[in-house]
Amino acid sequence: MKAVVVEQYAPIDQIELKDVPSPSMEPGQVRVRVEAAGIGFVDGLKIQGLYQTKDPLPFIPGTEFAGVVTDAPSAPGGYQAGMRVMGMTRSGALAEEIIVRPEALLSLPDGVAAGVAASFRANYLTALYALSARAALVAGEQLLVLGAAGGTGTAAVQIGKLLGARVIAAASTPEKRDFAQAHGADAVIDYTQANWRDTLKELTNGRGADVIFDPVGGEISVQAFRSIAWRGRHLAVGFAAGAIPALPFNLPLLKGGALLGVDLAQIATREPDVQKRLMSELIGWLADGKLKPAVGRVFALEDFREAFKTMQTRSALGKMVVRISS
Repeated sequence: MKAVVVEQYAPIDQIELKDVPSPSMEPGQVRVRVEAAGIGFVDGLKIQGLYQTKDPLPFIPGTEFAGVVTDAPSAPGGYQAGMRVMGMTRSGALAEEIIVRPEALLSLPDGVAAGVAASFRANYLTALYALSARAALVAGEQLLVLGAAGGTGTAAVQIGKLLGARVIAAASTPEKRDFAQAHGADAVIDYTQANWRDTLKELTNGRGADVIFDPVGGEISVQAFRSIAWRGRHLAVGFAAGAIPALPFNLPLLKGGALLGVDLAQIATREPDVQKRLMSELIGWLADGKLKPAVGRVFALEDFREAFKTMQTRSALGKMVVRISS
């Protein structure tokens, strides 16, 4: 089978697409023919050996995928050959086949395309966990989403609207701001402008944001916290800007605010019941058409490097998807 193979931690230009043997199965596992894989910042960091944990070399990158079950001896987890599924795992998705345990899979609702499913689970679970389980966002509150045109940012805009918030999307270009509005944002802010906090103050009638969804990091994070509402909640989701900010402790004191961490990798082990409940809610929204995930550009498997570069340069709108088979 064809697969992207990381033989040494390196920039994406040094990673190759290779012919490798199909993976072998163990009892209780499921084989899936991968139709599409989603590309996120974590995948890019893992390839370079920059993520907080390192996958043993060699490895096939890719954590999120959708496809069709081709082999499921004894139907573990109820999965049988021919079933359409979406999945999330530690690695292995950028390949024509993947072997996983059944708990890594979810059945794909009718009518949901593989590209949509491959861009769904990580971003939308992160957004719902952050906004609902961590920040306890309620209807009528003001939600500020930084990096609102990226994968998790777009998910936060859509989830915020479903939870009844007024969503203010912050993004750096007119194209990104238009994209955020097209996906439900009530108002937009250009956070590259020196007076962007004045704009936020006007949009919130002087109150500030009740909740800040922040996958960006860097200096913009500290500036955003300075504009948080009394008893506001700032969600630290990631550091796409590359810099980890340092928050002066007097700011939470003066604002009565809270800084809340959001780490998707730990939810399954630390809060499995919460994850199960949130995924059930998300799948329901997806099946009912209330949630329409934003797929960015779709790349052929041979063009996987371009997918990573587009994502890493922050020029992406939505989540990048690699089409592997049809």
